[in-house]
Amino acid sequence: MDLCLLQVEQILSEFMLQEEDLKKIMYRMQKEMDRGLKLETHEEASVKMLPTYVRSTPEGSEVGDFLSLDLGGTNFRVMLVKVGEGEEGQWNVKTKHQMYSIPEDAMTGTAEMLFDYISECISDFLDKHQMKHKKLPLGFTFSFPVRHEDLDKGILLNWTKGFKASGAEGNNVVGLLRDAIKRRGDFEMDVVAMVNDTVATMVSCYYEDHQCEVGMIVGTGCNACYMEELQNVELVEGDEGRMCVNTEWGAFGASGELDEFLLEYDRVVDETSLNPGQQLYEKIIGGKYMGEIVRLVLLKLVNENLLFSGEAPEKLKIRGSFETRFISQIESDPGDRKQIYNILNSFGMMSSVTDCDIVRMACESVSTRAAQMCSAGLAGVINRMRKSRCEETLKITVGVDGSVYKLHPSFKDRFHAAVRQLTPGCDITFLQSEEGSGRGAALISAVACKMACMMGQ
Repeated sequence: MDLCLLQVEQILSEFMLQEEDLKKIMYRMQKEMDRGLKLETHEEASVKMLPTYVRSTPEGSEVGDFLSLDLGGTNFRVMLVKVGEGEEGQWNVKTKHQMYSIPEDAMTGTAEMLFDYISECISDFLDKHQMKHKKLPLGFTFSFPVRHEDLDKGILLNWTKGFKASGAEGNNVVGLLRDAIKRRGDFEMDVVAMVNDTVATMVSCYYEDHQCEVGMIVGTGCNACYMEELQNVELVEGDEGRMCVNTEWGAFGASGELDEFLLEYDRVVDETSLNPGQQLYEKIIGGKYMGEIVRLVLLKLVNENLLFSGEAPEKLKIRGSFETRFISQIESDPGDRKQIYNILNSFGMMSSVTDCDIVRMACESVSTRAAQMCSAGLAGVINRMRKSRCEETLKITVGVDGSVYKLHPSFKDRFHAAVRQLTPGCDITFLQSEEGSGRGAALISAVACKMACMMGQ
């Protein structure tokens, strides 16, 4: 191997994590989870372990039309979900949906602007499907940290993933949505449930596999939820049964738990983000940040005269110019380097064969570390579940959604292998969610409506 590649390998070796490192991260994650669940340490814990008020995973007998909204990244989705019973009483769920992209000024303007835009999209969708005259039950997938007071009431703790709309933090999100619908005045909705995308994914997958008691997202951001024994959830009264807890593990690291693993590139990504010092774990894993980490690594290699003959193209110097999807495309290259060459060409680079290989190595280093970091978190959750249920072998299914998990060519495999290595005594099935968050939110709404009918409300 030539000297240049050896030097590149040395620089990239910082991204390598050993099993001992992953165990250390896993134990620290478990400690923070424990602190998040306990009343006396909840406030200071970096992993908030928020109760979702989704209690039992429901049975299939709710029928009807439901609308579901999904807000959690740069796209917003409206979905009509028809829940019916199939021939033998099993579930039958049909969906129609439409994507709307959220303009930058709605993401970073005022809460009123954001929710007015959302209700405009709902109105447009209802028009297209001639449903304006119906007052439908609505399930809202809202993928930001929320302190729930009930299934249909929750206070936004803080925005993440590039959202900054003022006047939303500290307020009831369902209230903001209801107000916007009222301001518009051209349709009515009955908002019955608000859930996190991890929860919606878990519930959606539960219909395919009743052992699904963990939901995880690896997309723009990264988060997980799971079914916890209610007696351990000190923020909610009651001891019987289980409740789904939204870990909000993306915030792990806020108390210094990841300091020894953060590299110079991570620090730059954090310092230039909208929320410095927050969501450090998510910034190592999430698709919002992965491309930027690679861009900084490539610049470092250029500065060391190991890439592009020491000359960085102007476009590569622009923050955010190296998109996370490029990583998936580069690592999907079959070996003829055409895909890599074309991407580098779009940066105005005439790259050599060696340049293409080095760029691929950089992408692999960053995405492999992300998969391993993520595995330590999930292993922490699953090992905790096994211990609290006193089971010799825990048989469990994890429902997963998100663009990084679904679209990266090898994230899945690296992630699965690392999780299994860290969870002896656990038999884990991974289930990729289709239409996860929208369908899950509608199903949770269906359950909420059924519960309300049963209670005679």
